Amino acid sequence: MAVSAALSLAGAFFLPFFLNLKNDCLAVSNSYISVLFFGVCWFLLYRSLIRTCLKDRKGLAVAGVFSLLFSVCINFGVQLEREENVDFTDPFCALAILTWTVILTILVHRAFEILDCRQQRKEAERKQDLDTADRKKEALFKGLVFLFLFAAWFVVFLAVYPGFFVYDAQDELTQVITRSFTTHHPLPHVLLLGGVVLFIRKLTGSFNAGIAAYTLLQMLVLSGVFTYTVYWLRRRGASRYYRVLTVLYFALFPVIVMFALCSAKDGIFTAALLLLVLFTADMEREREAFFSSFKKPLLYAATAVVMMSFRHNGMYAFLVLAPVLIVRMKGFRKKAAGMLCAAFALYFLLTAGLAAAVGARSEENQEMLTVPIQQLSRAFYYEKESFSEEELATLYEILPEKALSFYAPKVSDGVKVWFNNDAFRQNPGKYIRLWAAIGRRHPFTYLNAWFMTSYGFWYPDTVIDVYRGNSVFTFTYGDSSFFGYEVEEPGTRQSKIPALNEWYRRMSLEITQQKVPVLSMLFSPGFLFWILAFAACYSFYGKLSGGRAAAMGGALSLLLLLLVWLTVILGPTYLPRYVLFLWFTLPVLPAVVNRF
Repeated sequence: MAVSAALSLAGAFFLPFFLNLKNDCLAVSNSYISVLFFGVCWFLLYRSLIRTCLKDRKGLAVAGVFSLLFSVCINFGVQLEREENVDFTDPFCALAILTWTVILTILVHRAFEILDCRQQRKEAERKQDLDTADRKKEALFKGLVFLFLFAAWFVVFLAVYPGFFVYDAQDELTQVITRSFTTHHPLPHVLLLGGVVLFIRKLTGSFNAGIAAYTLLQMLVLSGVFTYTVYWLRRRGASRYYRVLTVLYFALFPVIVMFALCSAKDGIFTAALLLLVLFTADMEREREAFFSSFKKPLLYAATAVVMMSFRHNGMYAFLVLAPVLIVRMKGFRKKAAGMLCAAFALYFLLTAGLAAAVGARSEENQEMLTVPIQQLSRAFYYEKESFSEEELATLYEILPEKALSFYAPKVSDGVKVWFNNDAFRQNPGKYIRLWAAIGRRHPFTYLNAWFMTSYGFWYPDTVIDVYRGNSVFTFTYGDSSFFGYEVEEPGTRQSKIPALNEWYRRMSLEITQQKVPVLSMLFSPGFLFWILAFAACYSFYGKLSGGRAAAMGGALSLLLLLLVWLTVILGPTYLPRYVLFLWFTLPVLPAVVNRF
């Protein structure tokens, strides 16, 4: 009891280090809130300490890693939100992180134990007859789900007609119109989007009709993917109530609807990623059944090709996953290797073939160098006096002084667009040495530069306003940059339901949803990431600690999602579109870790 009381008191003392209070620590310490927190924390810690198995070192280690990372990210996120800078020299921050790591380790480990015990009881009681439904009823069920999803989205489609033609949409369409292609955007999406829009435009004379046709096509694809997802949940033992909630979530939750109706590549990419997560979970659970079928590995490879083709970072994530997957498929490694080799061969043939067929240019390096560009820009902005004349001259060769004046802490777009690819390509080592030399002198500046463009992906309370003040075709970004919303030229918004259109505009460009306690977290990429991280740690805990139920969890599926997440934190900024998979996969996480 004394230990739990002491930890609770320390946790209450350091609580302001984890809340964005604008340095007004009295808001917690000199308040009944601290007493309430102390009492709740004391109770939870006391109950956890008397019930948990403290000899479970491996399980405690997993919980400790999760708790340490969570504590660090929350503390750093608070500082970045307040000051746009993490003070790595503050000893109180280190003590706060240590204290909360200990508290959370105890609570998280106990949560793992409770989940594992309940799951084992469920498995003992579960009926094994999960796939005996009549095929006609099954087909009817799928059809109804598909129609309901499409109909629900169609109402919003009418409100925002012809759809959300945004996020590089004009650039991709222009490439098709002018027949001047680059590999900056994935060519399969460029050709699909531009081809559909131009084909329908030739038939009707209307760009809006073409944009609407592409939007409807994507709605059909995503309706099919989500229908299969609900059916997959049924096979995994999800209750009818849970499946109904999942259907309603897919049909009505604003983030899902926004991107189902958005022309950006993120919708189809994330749908393919969702299918890969489900297929990988099936492969882990039923290896023999998976590889004894010719259709399943073929479908897996085809889905992987689509996923990799629609976002470049998908290929990098899948490339790292591949050897791990082969090692884990004991007894079927040759078949797994053949399936993955076929997927990568098809991907490289497709991308190289399309690039050659349309004469696409590949001349840009700045997308891969986003983080180093931002780090040099921040060092120049805050530490210019530490640069020698020679270093400044070298820096200006790839980033003109005018470009560096556009430095913005939360997004690198303003600077990286000026990057001199020709100079970098001629002597990359010269500029890498410059980057390394500045980094050795200012390592914390480099870390803060990276944190500022990524913390929205791991700090739940982030306000997504990275484009604040930027003017686009039809508006200027203000308090929120949650979603692009607009219709880029040559399209125009022709709403059939103005009231619903206005509601989506406010959800996209104002902080409306962030004013609703608890529900606001469902719109937070940072919050959803920690749900994914918890699921991954729970699965790993089961494997290490012998928790039979948790050990069957889809470790490879979760690893794939985490690898994709790791690629996006190296990107130019934090936007929901880059981590759309956090919303798409949310309902399936319990089934992936075998919680049904």
